[in-house]
Amino acid sequence: MASINRRSYLDQYIAMTVISLIAIGTVFICSASASLNSNNDLRKLIFFPIAISVMLGSSLIPYQWFNLSHKSLLRSISFWMLAFSIVALCVVLFTKFGARVNNATRWLEIPGLHMRFQPSEVAKWSLIFFLSGYIVKHQDRIANFWTGFVPICAIAGVVVILIVTQDLGTAAFISLITALMLLFGGAKIWHFLTPLPFIIPTFIYVILKSPNRLARITAFMHPEASDNAALYHARQSLIAVSTGGLTGKGLGRGICKWGHLPEDTTDFIFAIISEELGFIGSLTVIVLFVTFTILGMMVVLRCKDLFGKLLAATIVMAISLQAAINIGVVTVVLPTKGIPLPFISSGGTSLLVSSAVVGVLINIARSSSKENAKETLY
Repeated sequence: MASINRRSYLDQYIAMTVISLIAIGTVFICSASASLNSNNDLRKLIFFPIAISVMLGSSLIPYQWFNLSHKSLLRSISFWMLAFSIVALCVVLFTKFGARVNNATRWLEIPGLHMRFQPSEVAKWSLIFFLSGYIVKHQDRIANFWTGFVPICAIAGVVVILIVTQDLGTAAFISLITALMLLFGGAKIWHFLTPLPFIIPTFIYVILKSPNRLARITAFMHPEASDNAALYHARQSLIAVSTGGLTGKGLGRGICKWGHLPEDTTDFIFAIISEELGFIGSLTVIVLFVTFTILGMMVVLRCKDLFGKLLAATIVMAISLQAAINIGVVTVVLPTKGIPLPFISSGGTSLLVSSAVVGVLINIARSSSKENAKETLY
């Protein structure tokens, strides 16, 4: 029996891909911040070097620590992460510490520090970690409607209810991820049909209750019959994307960021990239996300631990879907909704939490590589 010591380097490739995306984000935060409506975003640049440190630091934490392998939930890191998220969401909604920005209360002010963070971002990932452990621990129950499907929907439902009134996009995204996790975990198709009579009317009510949401959806479905205000974001985004051409106008030479395109450093930063670097720059960003997805799927295929496999798959799926939705919104393939572009959009909470999550993915890749390196020949 001869042993071999092979290393896949998947962890390093993932780290380099994400660092490249963060670097692009850093450059375009600087570029888009040189505008009339983004004067304060330069202060957020400090999050980018911190994000790299957070990613590398979290990659040193064994991913098994997030599993629900213990008999008591109180000994699980994932449980406390989810509990903290739910408490933070309640504080935002029901206390004076919730900060209202752009007509929505999504931020939690930290007294005395002049800082705030977005609990919904933490809640999204906390729920993913907790459900990954829960599904693996109770995998024999997932196919059962009452003992498997319903408890998971109830847990996710608490988070969604606390988010949906202020952030419909994130609530819908969490619902989608939960459904996919249940499907991967072994839930039956007919299980998903049962809650639809409750979920669909709820989302319709939330949309109809908000004139802005209704106007955006109506403008997307019937652009010829919509007023200019409802279509403003979409039209300005298309102008930025279409005028970039093949190579763009040049870094820092974009026009749409000068008061024409709102949210140019956050939700619509991909439009600024398209305008200034053209098709080549846009394609580079897309290729990097596709590369991240492929590398992540390779980690999933090589991981032999069921919890690591499900957690890695969900991490990759969530980040890739979020990137696809953001780019779809910017190119007006999807209706306008506030979903940031991972690693690139300005926003300290999203960047730091996503970087920490990628660190866990890197740890899964590293652990899987070590396990596979122990295999023998003959």
